[in-house]
Amino acid sequence: MRCPYCGSLETQVKDSRPTEDASSIRRRRVCPDCGGRFTTFERVQLRELTVVKKSGRRVPFDREKLMRSLEIALRKRSVDPERVERMVNGVVRQLESQGDSEIPSDRIGELVMEGLRSLDSVAYVRFASVYRNFGEARDFGVLVDELASDDDEGPRSASATGDT
Repeated sequence: MRCPYCGSLETQVKDSRPTEDASSIRRRRVCPDCGGRFTTFERVQLRELTVVKKSGRRVPFDREKLMRSLEIALRKRSVDPERVERMVNGVVRQLESQGDSEIPSDRIGELVMEGLRSLDSVAYVRFASVYRNFGEARDFGVLVDELASDDDEGPRSASATGDT
């Protein structure tokens, strides 16, 4: 593993342990050349995923891009990073288990929206405003009204989530 500080290829693993949900291995590393310390994560990848954009363009799935978009939606929200990591792992597992290596970007967006809805309602609205391309303030009102009515009804049924 290359040192992010000096570029040396001779880094040493000082500690390895599974993450809380056992979906990856956390490795604490040190560089003998510069003394820099950093953490890496090792994850199982079932298959290479390709995202099919609305324009038809195909790009490799980037887990880090997904994490960055969630960090923006969750900015200044007190959500445990472990819960975010579990949500992302769940989204990736669902994508990998679908059987098709080409995933429409809409499918990823819907899975993220489902996860955020149960994780943090403010982050859900933030993400939805970008994902659904809100053009007016009333778009926020409609989404918030949907959230409020779902909260009044209690847990969502399988038919309401699209799962059958």
